[in-house]
Amino acid sequence: MADQESVTELTTDKAPIKARGLEGVIALESELSSIDGDKGQLIYRGYDIHDLADHASFEEVVYLLRHGELPTQSELDDFSSHLRSERALPAPILNLLRETPADAHPMAVLRTAVSALALYDEEADTMEEAANHRKADRILAQIPTIIAAFDRLRKDKEPVAPLDHGSMAHNFLYMLNGEKPGAAAEDTFDVCLVLHADHGLNASTFTSRVIGSTLSDMYSAVSGSVGALKGRLHGGANQEVMRMLLDIDEKGADPTSYIRDRLDADERVMGFGHRVYNTMDPRAAILRTMVKELSEEAGDMKWYEYTTKIHETMTEETGIDPNVDFFSGPTYYQLGLDPDLFTTIFALSRTAGWTAHLLEQWADNRLIRPRAQYVGARDRTVAPIAER
Repeated sequence: MADQESVTELTTDKAPIKARGLEGVIALESELSSIDGDKGQLIYRGYDIHDLADHASFEEVVYLLRHGELPTQSELDDFSSHLRSERALPAPILNLLRETPADAHPMAVLRTAVSALALYDEEADTMEEAANHRKADRILAQIPTIIAAFDRLRKDKEPVAPLDHGSMAHNFLYMLNGEKPGAAAEDTFDVCLVLHADHGLNASTFTSRVIGSTLSDMYSAVSGSVGALKGRLHGGANQEVMRMLLDIDEKGADPTSYIRDRLDADERVMGFGHRVYNTMDPRAAILRTMVKELSEEAGDMKWYEYTTKIHETMTEETGIDPNVDFFSGPTYYQLGLDPDLFTTIFALSRTAGWTAHLLEQWADNRLIRPRAQYVGARDRTVAPIAER
């Protein structure tokens, strides 16, 4: 975190800072998460991501991001119980999903449904802190139901009603497949949610805070964040990674030759490189192990072998490390998720961060309003239309 002098320098009108894409610009202070790009470290509220992935559930991490401390058992029980009570969708939202085109992208559907949820929440425009916490619970609890319901409807299956028990990971996989998941699948998915819960001031989180800073409502901010995450340079990359892996598999191609051909053609290889990390993304390291474990459990190592060869080739040819998207794609795929659902899972998890950032923003709000340097023409005059 920058010292106060640096923050002041970046916000003064006397010496505006120009940074394309706002790279390196410190726009605000946050206590939620921190990234050390040189060390390859990610922390939530002071806890290393490896420690949280090994020892904390997603619900515990959500509580941590919101409240600053890990919950006691009684606090976790109360929090989890409240989340479970908010899982069911309003009937009009289910009807909306039934009327949605089956070929619509799940992220477009999620964005629309989150926005529509505001119409059925009497507290949607209330800005009291307690009400904002309740809305954060509702949005987080209902997003899994939206994703699973639409996926089943587009496959001509009836939605599965959410359970009134079990973890968020357990309930989502149950609603998606119509059967209770095994312990290994539930644990793996829970870790995936933990890994994606927050990640500094990324594009979708910044979007959430910008919208929140106008004192718009939480539903508007989260739907805006879903829209930002939909972009292939942010959340959509893991879907592109899996498409590449499936293409390699269908063609029976050698992964090393496939990647070298793409590089020779100046085609981008998705899942590599990061704007912040100068070394391997710590989340990628955890997911790489999970890809291997899932492959071993399935008795088919091809996805692990493909990713290993691609990783080695990219390191040799470019020196660029994989990011979280490279390994999250094959992880989700081995859990039975369709590739076009991958980014919605990212959104499900990151809603924990978006809503925590909104609560932090509103606790000490200031309108986020950067400046643009005008580089267009000057001193022009309007000619009569007949003379143009």
